[in-house]
Amino acid sequence: MPSERLGVGFVRWAPKGTYSRFVGFWARRTVPRGLRARLYSRFARRFGIELAEVERPLDEYPSFDAFFTRRLRSGARPIDPADDVAISPVDGTVVESGIAVGGRLIQAKGIDYTLRGLLIDPDEAQRFTGGAYVTLYLAPRDYHRIHSPAGGDVIAWRHVPGAVFPVNPPSVRHVPGLFARNERLITYLQTSFGRMAVVKVAATGVSDITCAYDPSVRTRQTRRTRRVDYETARPVGKGDELGAFHLGSTVIVLFEHGRVVLEPLAAGQRVLMGQAIARKAATAAGADDAAA
Repeated sequence: MPSERLGVGFVRWAPKGTYSRFVGFWARRTVPRGLRARLYSRFARRFGIELAEVERPLDEYPSFDAFFTRRLRSGARPIDPADDVAISPVDGTVVESGIAVGGRLIQAKGIDYTLRGLLIDPDEAQRFTGGAYVTLYLAPRDYHRIHSPAGGDVIAWRHVPGAVFPVNPPSVRHVPGLFARNERLITYLQTSFGRMAVVKVAATGVSDITCAYDPSVRTRQTRRTRRVDYETARPVGKGDELGAFHLGSTVIVLFEHGRVVLEPLAAGQRVLMGQAIARKAATAAGADDAAA
């Protein structure tokens, strides 16, 4: 639509980094205790947040950032327990899902991008070529912590600085290569499903992405590309927390070729953390049984 293109064109030239730092600064300021419940409740009504799922009383969140990165009460997100199931790492809306044929992923109708551009690593891009992927958008209403799709080990991470375009539907439809242009933090996992990558894509207003498995990782503290490979892998269980968006964005889950069969996932479908998004492929399961 012309109005969408006009809006995206304006955002293209706006000072998005400055705006994001401004939002992050104020989001971390302490809110007077007497105002917290009123402020957060109003925000929840505006965006449709289910306050019954929130872990703590609203007045115990000292800042808007603390409320936005809130944990949920125990049991609010059941984890699919099946050993052959990989789960959604987040609450969100399916943007696209499919197979990265020739190392290309669909961003939106008529727009695609490459694994090599997304991961900035030709070896990793080759590893995931032909594999399944799922792209999930987190709206302001969504729970903003990110969890492991399967049990295994965190073996490496890479931080790729970049732009901070919005990742809302209009931007996805009109900004070519959006997910390979924005800042991102990639977590590599070794699991019973093979190697997996959980790509956390920043956006306008995101002041930081933090890691539960390595609190020293802070994406806004440096503007250079970094990769860390752990000499001793860091174990995680299915559903264990990997990190959090400090304000919202998008997650892309990558699987190796032939390892999984995706659940029926339609663009626009809402999924919850813990819900099945893929099942171990029969050939992969047979190979694992033979190796055992």
